[in-house]
Amino acid sequence: MLVCVLAAGTAACTRQSAPFADDATVAAVRYREPGPAKLTLYTMVNNRSGAGAHTSLMINASERVIFDPAGSFWADLVPEQNDVLYGITPAVERAYRGSHARETHHVVVQELEVTPEQAEVAYRLARQMGPVPGAYCANYTAQLLQQIPGFGDIKVTFQPTKLADQFGSLSGAVTNRYYEQDDADLQKGLAANNAKLNQPG
Repeated sequence: MLVCVLAAGTAACTRQSAPFADDATVAAVRYREPGPAKLTLYTMVNNRSGAGAHTSLMINASERVIFDPAGSFWADLVPEQNDVLYGITPAVERAYRGSHARETHHVVVQELEVTPEQAEVAYRLARQMGPVPGAYCANYTAQLLQQIPGFGDIKVTFQPTKLADQFGSLSGAVTNRYYEQDDADLQKGLAANNAKLNQPG
């Protein structure tokens, strides 16, 4: 996976290795959230500068996944293939969101109900687009959205906050901001949430 950060007006990423899960492992954690088909755009924002640090997209289609292009999230129980995270149960979603929200960053969470057909197009595209090259987290997410029927007005951008502004302006989009005051070190947050996910029960 990759870590996507915004610097000097453009996104920059550094490569991190992540194991490529086999199909059986992915199938074993398959999960769909009850309720409507939905897209959830995550934008990680620097609390000091207001700059976007990362973009990702959760898709509740025939199963719920997170398209995490140039992303840093890892957990033992969350298999990944080509920048798509699988098995996104409520606990995993909380771990994902909580790992990114910390002393230095908060998470803008934007939800939009869509048709099952739109969600399935997003799901298919997410599985086809990765792995995503460095600096392209917002760019590839915008490209994905642009190809969904009804989302053709989305403009491709490298800047996470500009994509968030576009997504937030869509009819029906609901925007919330999630804060935590954990240590600024992202790796500490990832490790802590991985430990929580591994706890029995």
